[in-house]
This record gives sequence, structure tokens and C-alpha cells, in this order.
Amino acid sequence: MPRVVVFDEFGGPEVLRVVEEPVVAPAAGEIRVRIEAFAVNPLDRMMRSGISPAPVPLPHARLGVEGTGVVDALGAGVTGIGIGDPIILTAVPDANARGSYGEYTTVPASRVVARPAGLEVAEAAAIWVAYSTAYGALIEKARMRPGDHVLITAASGGVGRAAIQIANQIGAVPIALTRDAAKRDDLLAVGAAAVIATDHADLAEAVRHHTGGNGADIILDLVMGPGQQDLVQAARPGGTLVVAGFLDPRPTAFPTGTPLTIFSYRSFEHTLDAVVVARMAAFLNAGVRLGTLRPAIDTVFALEDIVEAHRLLEKGLHTGKIVVTA
Repeated sequence: MPRVVVFDEFGGPEVLRVVEEPVVAPAAGEIRVRIEAFAVNPLDRMMRSGISPAPVPLPHARLGVEGTGVVDALGAGVTGIGIGDPIILTAVPDANARGSYGEYTTVPASRVVARPAGLEVAEAAAIWVAYSTAYGALIEKARMRPGDHVLITAASGGVGRAAIQIANQIGAVPIALTRDAAKRDDLLAVGAAAVIATDHADLAEAVRHHTGGNGADIILDLVMGPGQQDLVQAARPGGTLVVAGFLDPRPTAFPTGTPLTIFSYRSFEHTLDAVVVARMAAFLNAGVRLGTLRPAIDTVFALEDIVEAHRLLEKGLHTGKIVVTA
């Protein structure tokens, strides 16, 4: 029988186990997907640990909000998609019940898009969450334009790297922020116009240096925490701050008394909107075709090594996405 990853209690990577389950027929309006590969994301760790924003019912919970595969079966009323079509999952709203960590899953037909031609399976598994988040935050929310100076925090992570590439595709100027100067060359190779290492430079002064003294037009904050106050000082008056991550769990005081437009962004507000998803898919296809958008893959694991994949995620030392093949 097909395999699926489940967990019956909250805890570390070792709570994950691979079990066999029969395939489920898709309901009306749904498709069944034979998963070829899926990516491991911070939300998966939060769900597994019991600290996710939404409750996760136990036992026998599943994981996975990202993946790629081929259509295996169609539910009643599904049109515009055929068996054997390669697809990317764009949203799995009930990931705790039928997430992508397995060999099969069922999802509403509206929650997939065609897989861009030219992507390897591992790349396709790793592209949607990072790139749709960066696209939604920068283009849909912040209205990024050519020539904008965009300061990107946690730039070496999946969303940060995607943001650098998306800024370049638009014609904006991505400035990468990292805690480690050793990542400078790597971030420049990804496409950053400049790299600021907080362990070697004063943030606001460095940003002004790279922006002709003006400050950043857009700041993409993927970290939060007390360091956000330093980001505010690096923005130009009238600029935009988009808060789209939560890597620092410490309390974050809301910026006040600053002439900034501030948005809080969560990707599901757009990935559940069919109109915006169509724009995201068109942008992604164009970027892949032009060679400007390409996810970085750190390590690829087999399904039976899912615990090791999560242990790597816990260490936080990976420089690209962690992918698991089903």
C-alpha cells in the first residue's frame, strides 16, 4: 500500500513515522495526486512541535503544504485537468489531514497549477511556498516597482532568495541582509545588488550607503523580533515595511511614529484567491522560462529518511530548500 508520514504526539523529529494506508478516492471537485516530491518548511516543524498558529488534532496527524506530482484520479465535475498532468500544489488548507508528506493525497482541483516546463521534480517541489510568499509580499502588497531599493531580511533562506530573484525580474534593486558575512559571496551570486552583514556593519548607515542616502523603499521583514526597530531606521520616509515572517519568536513592538506604510502578510490570503494565484503562476512560468527564477536545493532525502530531513531543518544550517522524494 502507499506510504504516508504521520505523527501521534508533538515533539522532535523522532515523532514522525512512515505508515501504509490505502488510497482515497477524490470527492466531487477534487483530484488525487501521486506525489513525486515535497519540500520541508518551517510551518511543518511548528505543526510537528505543537506550536503552529492553528491547532493540529492528534493522533494520526499529517504534514506538508508544498509538493509536486501528477494527477492520478479525477473527482466528479472536474474539468480543465487530465490524468497524468504534472502539477504543483498551491495550497493544502487541511494539511493536518491530507498534507503532502506521502505518496498520494487529494486536494480541490482549484488548489493546483500546471508544473512549469523546465523544472526538475525537486525544484518544482520547492518553488511554490517561497516564491508565492515573496511575490505576494513584494508585488501584491508592497507594489514593488522597477528601481525600488528593497531590503530583504533572512536573505539566505528560501523566501529571501526568492525575493532577491523576483526583485531582479521586476527591475528593482535587492539588498540582502544576513547575520553572517560568510554568506556574502553566495548572496551576490544569487543576485543581490549588495549584501549587508549585521555582524560587521551598522544597518541604517549601510542601507543609506547603498541607496544614495535615501533609505530602502521597501523592507521585507521575514524575521520580526526586536531587530525590527533597526529596520525601521533603515527605511526612507514614506517607504513600506512588509512583515511576512516570524523567525524570531521574541516580542515585537509595533512600529509607531514612523512615516511608513506597514503591512502584515500571510501567504494564505493570496494562495486561496484564484485570481491572484493565476497571476502568481503566470509570473512564475515567465521567470522559469527566462531563467530568472530558480529555487536552490540543499539536500534531497528519501521518504523513509523523513526524520533526518527534519533534523536538518532543526539545525537551521541549510542554504536551500530541503526536499523529500516520494
